[in-house]
Amino acid sequence: MTKPLPHMPPVQYLQTNGVNLAYYETGPRQGIPVIFCHGWPELAFSWRHQLKAMGEAGRWALAPDQRGYGLSDSPAAIEDFDMQHLTDDLIGLLDHLGAEKAIWCGHDWGGLIAWQMPLRHPDRTAGVIGLNTPYIPRLSRDPVELYREKLGEDMYLVFFQKPGAAEAIFEADLDKTFRFTLRKPGPPSPQEASLPSYLALAHFDPATDDRQFLSPEELAVYVQMFERSGFRGGINWYRNFTRNWRDSADLPGRIDLPSLMIMAEQDAVLPPSMADNMGKYCSDLEKSLVLGSGHWTQQERPDEVNAILLDWLGRRFGPIA
Repeated sequence: MTKPLPHMPPVQYLQTNGVNLAYYETGPRQGIPVIFCHGWPELAFSWRHQLKAMGEAGRWALAPDQRGYGLSDSPAAIEDFDMQHLTDDLIGLLDHLGAEKAIWCGHDWGGLIAWQMPLRHPDRTAGVIGLNTPYIPRLSRDPVELYREKLGEDMYLVFFQKPGAAEAIFEADLDKTFRFTLRKPGPPSPQEASLPSYLALAHFDPATDDRQFLSPEELAVYVQMFERSGFRGGINWYRNFTRNWRDSADLPGRIDLPSLMIMAEQDAVLPPSMADNMGKYCSDLEKSLVLGSGHWTQQERPDEVNAILLDWLGRRFGPIA
């Protein structure tokens, strides 16, 4: 895609950590930048409402297409999508900007990355914001084996370990995939109810669905971007769960920097209850709940999310002169 994305700043690029990364930037280059990390299956475009709000407030903010997504490169090797590569990419972005530290804000998978930044790169982290994704301490066992034992081979994280299998399902009809995936919460159809989400996709009828929050123009961005990238790179993030678990054994378990947890009332994937114990591990934590939102909170309820972000940033990091 060469034409500008709707509602987004112009795309920029940097070469770092062996890949070419696309990113979008708003606001003056002053103060501490807020760097937004998207989840699966999303894009830097998923933060369009937040980039606009940050820029209008005079705050420096960026959102990259992370490796495997959008206009950024997608390396061939599965291990090139582990947490070390994903976090090092962001440090490369910070170096490219000439900034000492950032406030890392992540949603979904991007939240896992954001919470890793103060553990792996504490000297480059000023604060952390989790959107839907809480800080989760390292498990005592390999998470893939744990999910396989408890929920079986059809659990999505376990199924995603099979190269090519999930890609074939999601790439068969990208328009249908994104209408099914990126929608507001609601009861599944009887045909969908007993199936894992990736199998329920086959029973989804877009013509009868009333849970869409993307405009046709916005939906087209996702379809066109994933026509370019496919799903392989993004799903390779999941194929490094075991590797990430093994490599994190010696990392610290506490976060002693300003932290904000934004929860979504109706998120069935990452419910607010998952953040109940965060105070044990995050010494400087604030929480906020967005009512009526499902999993895609920054796109479903952008005004509420933006208000929470700007209030916290103003109180914890001061107004921009």
